[in-house]
Amino acid sequence: MSGALKLCRRRFLASVALLPALTGLPASAASLSGVKPPFSPFAGDPPRPINPAGWYFLTPDEAAMVEAIVDRFIPGDHLSPGGKEAGCAVFIDRQLAGSYGASSRLYTKGPFMPGLPTQGYQGELTPSGRYRLGLTRLAEHVRTHYAGRSFAALAPEQQDEVLTGLESGKIELTLTPGFSTRAFFDLMLQNTMEGFFADPLYGGNRGMASWKMIGFPGARYDYRDMIEKHNQPYPHGPVSIYGEHA
Repeated sequence: MSGALKLCRRRFLASVALLPALTGLPASAASLSGVKPPFSPFAGDPPRPINPAGWYFLTPDEAAMVEAIVDRFIPGDHLSPGGKEAGCAVFIDRQLAGSYGASSRLYTKGPFMPGLPTQGYQGELTPSGRYRLGLTRLAEHVRTHYAGRSFAALAPEQQDEVLTGLESGKIELTLTPGFSTRAFFDLMLQNTMEGFFADPLYGGNRGMASWKMIGFPGARYDYRDMIEKHNQPYPHGPVSIYGEHA
């Protein structure tokens, strides 16, 4: 039986099974069955590939700074392209412009209390708010200590000096209670790694560069032909969710 026929049969059986129950309800109660749920039954709702052009959240100056930062987190070499070329900044921009940046799936109302180290940030700022504040304060610090230049205009060694200072605590930005300079550094590093290894449809991992580097096969249907081939490299290139082959 084909998949389409199975689905049609399931829908028919489900609707028939409801008839006895509905016929025994009062008119007022039965009318409630016409209320539509906030989702579409049997809809896969797959994610849509992002448009890689332009910036949705970051300003041009912020985008240049983030591109420089991700390139120092993941410098290009003979194994893979750097973070900028791999699209990590685009990934971060699209995430900040979407539900992640707005914390739309999290409870964000007060009261705001200090959390345990395992609980992460507990304040009122969304990820997009934390990025905007952190990037603003970082730009101010760089202009003050590097003769008015931007982070993107610094030499790679100077950029590393700044990032190392953020990580070690040598540099303390004026942020907000509960959101430390180290937390800002960790947030950028975490999102950069996510962008480097995520499916390309989210804007990062262009050309599946990171998957090719580590030998990850991606979203292939199955690997039954490789189950018994222990300690052997996977011979095929990766495949993205939408079927793109590397």
